Amino acid sequence: MPSGHENAGYRRLFDDEGLTFGAGFPLTGTNRSTPDPAAEIELARRAESVGFDGLWARDVPTYWPKFGDAGQTFDAWPWLSHVAAHTDEIALGTSSVVLPLRHPLHVAKSAATVDRLSDGRLVLGVASGDRDPEYPAFGVDRERRGERFRESVDALRTVWREEYPELEGRWGRLEGDLDVVPKPTAETIPLLPTGNSRQSDGWIAEHGDGWLFYHLPEPTLESYLEEWREAAGEKPFAIAIRVELADDPTAEPEPLHLGYRAGVEWYREYFRRLEGHGLDHAIIGLRNDDREAAFETFAEEIIGEL
Repeated sequence: MPSGHENAGYRRLFDDEGLTFGAGFPLTGTNRSTPDPAAEIELARRAESVGFDGLWARDVPTYWPKFGDAGQTFDAWPWLSHVAAHTDEIALGTSSVVLPLRHPLHVAKSAATVDRLSDGRLVLGVASGDRDPEYPAFGVDRERRGERFRESVDALRTVWREEYPELEGRWGRLEGDLDVVPKPTAETIPLLPTGNSRQSDGWIAEHGDGWLFYHLPEPTLESYLEEWREAAGEKPFAIAIRVELADDPTAEPEPLHLGYRAGVEWYREYFRRLEGHGLDHAIIGLRNDDREAAFETFAEEIIGEL
């Protein structure tokens, strides 16, 4: 059993043998300006009530118009605390915290705080980042982000598990006279490296509690899953995918960036195939204008049928 399995959010996402589904913020689709918090929370509660198992927030420190996406705008930690206060049992995830741009002791404390406030529902997607201007903005050498990522993972595991640890890295030094509190609800908060994170597949299999990836063509995803099972055993594999439900339930798929527009019948068979390939969790980014109706349709026609 992978480390982090005592975490309630991890169990919610991955204890079931079948495929589970999450939803990615901003649920309203407002990702270039500040979304309405009340509308986001209303949709979060709706997603939980109709059967989604996770809600995922992205870590986007700055808005780069060329990239065209500010995530849910709000900083991940206070936002997920707010979401935790308005939901009950649904898992809360990051997709993903850009570790090279954040001090690991701040990440450790913030994540453990959200984990405690949510009764252990937090699962951390972690990444090395992909928005080039952010590295000079934070004084980080882009070429060394892979090393900083590994050091951060080691620091997080250490300060969550140990009291008054001794540890040193490019981020600083702990000499055994300081502790980082609170500790998480379980021995560690589960960490899911995202994409390649500038690491080898073997490193991710050994040090991650699962692997979070972007949308991939189905044959490519199938080969990734086969290789992952050989390297990581039963550790989970998750993807993020953009979904637009066509009005015609029989509509064939049309490609979107990182996803498809298709009818519910095609999507039902698509996710059934991915489940058969061994996919454990899919983070859905719904693109329909009427989001509340789309959540209900997806839950009834796809989650309910699977």
